[in-house]
Amino acid sequence: MAYGTISEIKRALRSGESALSITKSYLKRIEQNRHLNAFIEIYEEEALQLAKKLDEKIARGTAGKLAGCVLAIKDNICFQGHKVSASSKILEGFESLFTATALQRLIDEDVIVIGRLNCDEFAMGSSNETSVFGPVKNNLDDTKVPGGSSGGSAVAASARLCTFSLGSDTGGSIRQPASWTKTYGFKPTYGRVSRYGLIAYASSFDQIGAFTNSIEDAELITQLMSGKDSFDSTCSSKKWDTITQEKGQLAVISEYLQHPGLDPEVKSALFYTIDKLKRSGYKIKEYSFPYMEQLVPTYYVLSTAEASSNLSRFDGIHFGYRSNEANGVEEMYTKSRSQGFGKEVKRRIMAGTFVLSHGYYDAYYAKAQQVRRLIKNKTKEILNECDAIVLPTTPGTAFALNAISDPIQMYLQDIFTVHANLAGNPALSLPWKIHSNGLPFGLQLMGDDFKDGFLLNFTKQIEKEL
Repeated sequence: MAYGTISEIKRALRSGESALSITKSYLKRIEQNRHLNAFIEIYEEEALQLAKKLDEKIARGTAGKLAGCVLAIKDNICFQGHKVSASSKILEGFESLFTATALQRLIDEDVIVIGRLNCDEFAMGSSNETSVFGPVKNNLDDTKVPGGSSGGSAVAASARLCTFSLGSDTGGSIRQPASWTKTYGFKPTYGRVSRYGLIAYASSFDQIGAFTNSIEDAELITQLMSGKDSFDSTCSSKKWDTITQEKGQLAVISEYLQHPGLDPEVKSALFYTIDKLKRSGYKIKEYSFPYMEQLVPTYYVLSTAEASSNLSRFDGIHFGYRSNEANGVEEMYTKSRSQGFGKEVKRRIMAGTFVLSHGYYDAYYAKAQQVRRLIKNKTKEILNECDAIVLPTTPGTAFALNAISDPIQMYLQDIFTVHANLAGNPALSLPWKIHSNGLPFGLQLMGDDFKDGFLLNFTKQIEKEL
């Protein structure tokens, strides 16, 4: 049996299945799908032992909300006593000393963690081809990429190799692969979920979120992970909102609708969907967003600057990979980092160091911060009038492995997702249509700050109409 949702797990338990048998079924599916390269490591023995103990808790009636559910985690989320490498050689052999807060909150509800998942190195990529462990293949067509950086997490959820998975979203790394694997990918409001235990790429953008096969699962998991955390000062104490809204007002942005990079079929589906929602009773209001062309450049100036700072701690001295070829301290630093980091990570560190350097800081970094504020203000202005913004998740469908070698072309894959990260808003990609090429693509909805529950419930209503 291929279990894909929490409700399917609950039904299976009620019908006599055990947590142990469910876990075994997942392990079997993982083995059958090894060619997808989604998993880096499988915690087989540990998962089976936990499942046996969990069956005792279920029998006593003391099990948590996620009893019987199996979780896999992106390889940048810390799990005490387990290796974590951000899919990079620089963290070779490193074992975490603590568990990420978001993960711990799910473990407290009796989820079984079955393994860690492949991703783009340090979550830098849009195709999951930059991992030191090799590329992840899309389970719907293994000649295609799954999207990135959380490609392993998307594939694991889509192929039912776990009940749900965790990823991280810095510029679209949950929503973009969700679009290409026919899953739900939710990026919560920045500060809704603690970042403690998430290996930092760009600290003012990063957010942990879930890949699921139902919107109800995305809601429950995010709610369980949410809440104040003394280990993360950016984590908010705002309560989860449960307000719902029917037939509200939706915003569409003319620059997104008419973007030249949008696949004609995605564009046609977008217009058809907007028209259908209008006929169903939703009010649709079109806005102009004058910062469309600045979104990707602003994101890459700021995110690479933060990456340059965050990745300076990986030096070959304290932990992880250290070059054996070096003579002297300076050469050890240079060679350890040169050999330990991959090409894309080095490119972003160098770009980030440049924009922070003397003489360029004001021209690039400070200016990008000002543009980010304008983006945030304009987004807030739109969402003060509307319940959500409707937009594509991706310009098109998944491309072939090794098809894009130009870094700029790769960066433009995030053109519709970076908006939510720059503004800090919650955003969801939901399965939407199948292209004539046989591949799926998603629809994206963006909501107002800390209205995560509202956005998810509002999306449920929209999904019924669609």
